[in-house]
Amino acid sequence: MNENRKRIYLCLARMSGKEMDYVKDAFDTNWVAPLGPNVNGFEEDLKGFVGCDREVVALASGTAAVHLALIDCGVGPGDEVLVQSFTFCASSHPITYLGATPVFVDSEKDSWNMDPDLLEVAIKARIAKTGKKPKAIVPVALYGMPYQIDRIMEIADRYGIPVVEDAAEGLGSRFDGQVLGTFGKFGVLSFNGNKMITTSGGGALICPDSEVKSKIMWYATQAREAYPYYQHEAIGYNYRLSNVCAGIGRGQMTVLEEHIAHHQHIKDLYVKLFKDVNGIEVHDNPSSRYDSNFWLNTITIDPSVKIKGQESAYKTVVKVAVGGAAGVVHAVDNPRTECEPNDNVEALRVFLDKAGIEARPLWKPMHKQPVYKNAPAYVNGVSESLFKIGMCLPSGPLVTDDDVRYIVDTIKEAIVY
Repeated sequence: MNENRKRIYLCLARMSGKEMDYVKDAFDTNWVAPLGPNVNGFEEDLKGFVGCDREVVALASGTAAVHLALIDCGVGPGDEVLVQSFTFCASSHPITYLGATPVFVDSEKDSWNMDPDLLEVAIKARIAKTGKKPKAIVPVALYGMPYQIDRIMEIADRYGIPVVEDAAEGLGSRFDGQVLGTFGKFGVLSFNGNKMITTSGGGALICPDSEVKSKIMWYATQAREAYPYYQHEAIGYNYRLSNVCAGIGRGQMTVLEEHIAHHQHIKDLYVKLFKDVNGIEVHDNPSSRYDSNFWLNTITIDPSVKIKGQESAYKTVVKVAVGGAAGVVHAVDNPRTECEPNDNVEALRVFLDKAGIEARPLWKPMHKQPVYKNAPAYVNGVSESLFKIGMCLPSGPLVTDDDVRYIVDTIKEAIVY
């Protein structure tokens, strides 16, 4: 069983009395629809956590949150949106849902997130080429690490472009002490089964005020007009979070700070245990301005590091998509692609898998994905180089200190000296 699935099952099996109370109340009062007291309470809990004069809408997923934020920014067919390339596809797919074009911006080497200098280059280039500004900017908190939001906001404000912060992986991460998702016009959160807290599936959108919140909620509930019958004058979506799932979220909020502290502790332990391992480096906060939740702890592996079985890397076709893809299998007939991790990274992944440890490559940059081969991209080689040498290690709240020691010892065992 992979770590994500195990975490969901154990989370539900070990629900606190509080979580069970919220869920039981949803059934007892017949509030099992995508509205109800738990939804309202969860939104208030999140609003209190982000700690500023913002409003929050609970939604079915983080992807839905990105989609609705872009709609409010006026994104439509023929428009362009600047989005970080080094990310999961949920950051860019909603752009294409709207008939717009994602314009990918590469990363800077310290945070691994959107390069502000390259962002401005892209803005100027798109204005020169198309005669109009991009409709939005979407930086991403990769693995929980904050982006240089001060510089991104300065550039965005100068050109009058709204920022949609994709903090789906960054719940509780801070930059200069301020929670991510509260700098731009919108902030996106995710409560998928593998995130800092889970509602089994779900997300939220941090909104600038109550007026925008009402508009987002309207879109998220099929854009129904105020008539005594169903009247639709705009296209809406079925994107609200269920009252049952929100009950789980309310209970999970009570352990959020504990989860963040645990992930940060796990990072510190990885740093300590890898200290004397040549060629392996744990990604850490670039400076004191960054305060990552370390949703996933990541390492880079120097190409010179030799791994047992490296000569057999990519010799076998993988039978399932990474993460199991919810049981969906779309078979491939070639184990290799034009852009892939180095052989030693793949060999280490296989070695760990045989030892019962689930590890994964970093996100493959979106500008190297076949589905986006024709999309404009402003690159500097950073994300591609990191993808070739990087790996995500187990990091969740169920990972113990002994687990981390076992993982590091197994990696040491895999290295050929």
